[in-house]
Amino acid sequence: MIGFAAQRLMKLEIGGLTGTGFGEWSTERLAQRNGCRKRDREARAGTVELRIPKPRKGSCFPGFLAPRRMAEKVLAAVIQEAYIQGALTRSVDDLVKAMGMSGISKSQVSRLCEEIDERVRAFLDLRRETYIA
Repeated sequence: MIGFAAQRLMKLEIGGLTGTGFGEWSTERLAQRNGCRKRDREARAGTVELRIPKPRKGSCFPGFLAPRRMAEKVLAAVIQEAYIQGALTRSVDDLVKAMGMSGISKSQVSRLCEEIDERVRAFLDLRRETYIA
């Protein structure tokens, strides 16, 4: 049901972008379709397979998927905080599952932890300036 509603929303959005519906010919066409990208999205009801339409020129990213990016940032922040607190990779995977997602691979956790280490090193290497009042 979620997948059906998402596909209808994307169909309407790409129709507005191109100026015509799928398979229709019109002199008022603004752009042409060029297939679709298959993406899996996590939802509370489970994983939903989406077919995101691609225009030939420009890009089309459905507006209703934008809040998902915020959720991914929150997830990254939770993983980073768990790493800072000293949690193990397996514990981080359990934490992600508790948040309602299907889990995260050890390599993804390691990659995020490396990013944290780089940021900490960059912060520690900053030149210290004295404060003069």
